[in-house]
Amino acid sequence: MKSPWPLKPFLVIATFALGITLPQYIPQWYNWRIYEWSAAPAILDFQPRSRAAAPMQEEMERLRPDTVPVKADDSKIHDPGGAMDNFYAALLKTERRQGNAVTRILHYGDSPTTADLITADVRNFLQTRFGDAGHGTYLIAKPWAWYAHRGLDVTASGWKMDPATLHGQKDGRYGLGGVSFTGSAGAESKITLRNAGHTRLSLSYFAQPDGGEVSIDAGDVHITTLDTSSPEAAAVEQTWPIPAEAQKFQIKVTRGTARLFGVTFRKDSPGVMYDSIGLNGTWAGVLASHVNGQHWIEELRMAKPNLVVINYGTNESGYRNYVDTTYPKDVKEILRRVKTAVPEASILMMSPMDRGAREQGGTIGTMPTLPQLVSVQARLAAENGCAFFNTFQAMGGPGTMGKWYMAEPRLVSADFIHPLPSGARIVGTLLYQALVDGYNSYKLKQLRQNMAAVPKQTVGSKP
Repeated sequence: MKSPWPLKPFLVIATFALGITLPQYIPQWYNWRIYEWSAAPAILDFQPRSRAAAPMQEEMERLRPDTVPVKADDSKIHDPGGAMDNFYAALLKTERRQGNAVTRILHYGDSPTTADLITADVRNFLQTRFGDAGHGTYLIAKPWAWYAHRGLDVTASGWKMDPATLHGQKDGRYGLGGVSFTGSAGAESKITLRNAGHTRLSLSYFAQPDGGEVSIDAGDVHITTLDTSSPEAAAVEQTWPIPAEAQKFQIKVTRGTARLFGVTFRKDSPGVMYDSIGLNGTWAGVLASHVNGQHWIEELRMAKPNLVVINYGTNESGYRNYVDTTYPKDVKEILRRVKTAVPEASILMMSPMDRGAREQGGTIGTMPTLPQLVSVQARLAAENGCAFFNTFQAMGGPGTMGKWYMAEPRLVSADFIHPLPSGARIVGTLLYQALVDGYNSYKLKQLRQNMAAVPKQTVGSKP
């Protein structure tokens, strides 16, 4: 008997019905809902949109939510104890071109940092004003397809890649960048710089008794052949001069097995080096427990940063129980490790951006746990003598990602988490401006202290 329903149209309708229904019941698909069944009764009770008192202003705020002003205090770094002073002092030496003064910033973050979003803009702004001391750290290969740094690219083959998030290396050694790369003879990486001008290259690797041999070339120029074997296992960083005009580099394992971490490009001039160190899907527990503490401390000491930015929280915000229990312990351990390694460095805790979530009625609100997590971060920063930047409030607070998603053009992707380049630039500008505002306040404070230290001339005395 022939079915009264044509099979193909029926399957299409059924598939569509499943597509709009399943996300209601599968938490992992929550943000992909395209229809809110609970809002169906509202269709029968349609209310016309009320007329706005200022329709032009309302529409402009919808199209360009980044132009809506925020409170002045929300856009500044909270630093009542002067935790940023050492960083500002280093930046002042760089600005004055005192010797070969390089100010180095390590920015640890999650997936946006993995793609050099936000960090690329801050790097560009700082280097434009204070000078370019080099790109900083770059991984040997791409652990994730979207790993990218502005101004660099890499093609690689033959590497076994172990990010710290997956706990692939039982010894917990992942270098400064959080990823270990193991390759036998033939494994290679070809790195291309968009612009020339770097004068030194550093390679971070793990020396061990059975370490292999690595060849490094800059175009047609052979830089070195490195033997990574050593009687004792240890993390090592070595640096070599490179031709300033070189833009293409090859790092290749030529004998045995070598374990590498990352490469750093430097310039012999005063300026800022801004290292973007992102781990996809990471959370505070990775740096607190997955990474070998003594190893990371040694890596930080070799890097000699003036500022360490801890920019986590997006992934943690989906787990209220973790935020309430283990998260504070993990953050304290991260801060302890950084202070042990580089006690002279400033530490800036940077909150995550807003994280959008569909609410009843289909509107895009904020993940409920996020404001609580930001409050915990602010408290931990204050208790541990660190500065704090509230990215969440600086960008607009609750509901910002919903506004960004409705903006034209959009500023955030459809997951309401990952900013598009234009959105990332907004956050990068906010962070840069907060750093510069803090720096200017520091310089003003130094000026007042210097003036107060100068003895006042008495009336009638000779100058």
